[in-house]
Amino acid sequence: MNIITISREFGSGGRELGKRIADLLEYDYYDREIITAIAKQKGLDEGYVEKALENRTWQTMPLTYRQSFAGMNRMQSTQMNLLVAQKQVIEGIAKAGRDCVIVGRNADALLADRKPFSIFVCAGMDAKIRRCMERAGNGEGLSRREIENNIRSIDRSRAKTREMISGGKWGDCGTYHLTINTTDWNIRELAPAVAEFASRWFGR
Repeated sequence: MNIITISREFGSGGRELGKRIADLLEYDYYDREIITAIAKQKGLDEGYVEKALENRTWQTMPLTYRQSFAGMNRMQSTQMNLLVAQKQVIEGIAKAGRDCVIVGRNADALLADRKPFSIFVCAGMDAKIRRCMERAGNGEGLSRREIENNIRSIDRSRAKTREMISGGKWGDCGTYHLTINTTDWNIRELAPAVAEFASRWFGR
């Protein structure tokens, strides 16, 4: 079984890259599917699960999976329980034994024992803002400054979650097999080269 994990800065195109790689290699693809599985497992609305996992107020607490939930308020406890459920879902995906691409959710750290091919996708701020503006839904109407603030906030959240789960530093190139800067790339053109690289890595 081959597992490719993709960590990414918000707006870098990592999600699109992951989907294209999965299509090219004919691997299963997991992104929002993980949220759906958690919601089904817990009997919760998908939107609630997604917002709870993205809520950054709980991340001020220095917690790990091994520490007690004592002292947390109800919302923090719910969010931590959802993180544990997310871990279980990702481990379940790996146990299924099918080649797959998993985007985000610190899957590379959670599945380290299965030796996934781990990718980190980054880009310059202007490129990330431009990509966000191109993909913005009708009526969002955010300014460049607002988009930049959102990007920085989301990436800080991802870094904090990474630290909490693994003790590692999110985005540290030394912890990934391949770091890709998409600033000057069209994702459609980039995906075949990355898929080929991954295939050769697994084939060594």
